[in-house]
Amino acid sequence: MGGLRELAPSFVVPGPAGVAIRDRLRVSETDAAVLAEVGAFLGSLAAGDLAERSRQGLEHDAAAWAVRKQGLTGKSSARWAGSITKATHDQWALARRGQAAHLAWLRGQIAAIEARLARPLGAKADKREGLARGYGSRAEWHAKSRRKQALGDRLAVVEADWAAGRVRVVRGGKRLANTRHHLEAAGLSEQQWRQRWRASRMFLAADGESGKRFGNETIRVTDTGQLSLKLPAPLAHLANARHGRYVLDATVRFQHRGQEWRDRISVNRAVAYRNHHDVLRDRWYVTASWQRAAAPILPLDAALARGVVGVDMNDDHLAAWHLDVHGNPVGEPQRFFYELSGTTEHRDAQIRHTLTRLLHHTQRCEAAAIALEDLDFTDGRSREKHGRNKRFRRLISRFPTAKLKARLISMAAEQDIAIVAVDQAYTSRWGAQHWQKPLTTPRRKTSRHDAASIAVGRRALGHPIRLGAPPSGSWGRTAPPHPDRSDRGGHRTIQARLETRGREEPRPHLPGPRTGCAPPGGGAKAGDQCAQHRSGHAAEHGSWQQDSLPLSL
Repeated sequence: MGGLRELAPSFVVPGPAGVAIRDRLRVSETDAAVLAEVGAFLGSLAAGDLAERSRQGLEHDAAAWAVRKQGLTGKSSARWAGSITKATHDQWALARRGQAAHLAWLRGQIAAIEARLARPLGAKADKREGLARGYGSRAEWHAKSRRKQALGDRLAVVEADWAAGRVRVVRGGKRLANTRHHLEAAGLSEQQWRQRWRASRMFLAADGESGKRFGNETIRVTDTGQLSLKLPAPLAHLANARHGRYVLDATVRFQHRGQEWRDRISVNRAVAYRNHHDVLRDRWYVTASWQRAAAPILPLDAALARGVVGVDMNDDHLAAWHLDVHGNPVGEPQRFFYELSGTTEHRDAQIRHTLTRLLHHTQRCEAAAIALEDLDFTDGRSREKHGRNKRFRRLISRFPTAKLKARLISMAAEQDIAIVAVDQAYTSRWGAQHWQKPLTTPRRKTSRHDAASIAVGRRALGHPIRLGAPPSGSWGRTAPPHPDRSDRGGHRTIQARLETRGREEPRPHLPGPRTGCAPPGGGAKAGDQCAQHRSGHAAEHGSWQQDSLPLSL
């Protein structure tokens, strides 16, 4: 047991802090032309502002921000300038976080390679001693030593950028920019690529402001669904309404969360809007988003008061099993399959439908919590960790851990279902070892993933996964009775916590038939352990002495 790592405690995952809804805009040709012109103009201003912010680096301060905003105000308007500068700051901060993550990844890769280079060729790993395995051949050792030097050069460049506060950002996306050099492989013509490039570099987003009419003065959507936007000063000639505004012919109808959105704009609370163009479908969309008040996190004991549904995540399905408060599996195991091939929209739809079925199953079980592993595969995709197992590395790379968890948290919050994250260590191994065989019947074949879902649920409930003596403050699994129902094999474990009052007291008397004798174990001496153990009863084995007979008789 000395080689097992310490397990992290389970916790209830906080709910989402924001909401975003989207609706299609059935715009006319005139509306589409105006939106495209305004988006391209504001996109050019946003690109210039991002370049200026990147040049300032760590020397940026409030005075520099005021200068940038003042310059943009003269070219557009004060509200558009505020939206552009805020978007620039968010983009720069996101790039810095990505830069920090890349630094940590490079250092981790170099450290892993150095540890393996220091080991003899063909040496096996020793987890107890913390020793990595050696490389399989001299050629592999030489190739990895060269890779270490290449990673070191990349690390030096990233560290210099980090120290200088310099970020590298491509407005429109780096992947789309690289696609320009591989149009044939992407199946695109130059005109099609340029349409996507212009659409991705447009800027038609505005943050809301509480107290203003309908929560946003720049891009306004009324309670009747009328959408209008404030035009920049150079494009004021395109206005078809007062105060330099352009009103679209399309009507906005938010079907999802529509009532919540109307409740916000009716009291002039802030709502942010973003218009974007889908070139593939030739459709325009509007996205509304706002922040939610942070909901109090439900205590772990309250979330698990009605049991839990343990979930084991896999690359093609979710294995789930309902557990009661004592950690016993209830009913039959459930499997919710999904397909990760095809387009991004198809994968998103598959994940959404799978999570919907999981939530419906949880509601039918009358459970208020779902337990799943706190998976993180960010450091498990490299060859240094999994060797030549390309199939497993490919499986990890395509497994949508972050997207699946984010969607599940958001969807579960709407159903008042708590998400409990548990440590993922040994769940598959111990689940298969202790639960797969006992739960397999002639009519039910329990898989390794089903057993892992039980392990996940028991860990969330605080029960030990492995069978045996329960640790302090936890439950143990009740052992089956002996064939003759005696205690010759030792006392059975119970389903009561060790700190529960009365757990060692005798069982309560169960009323039986109205006869003159008391049933076994239910009489007046039922609680007298000395009377139950005949070999130690004082009435039979106690020492006594008879008085001598009087001699006078």
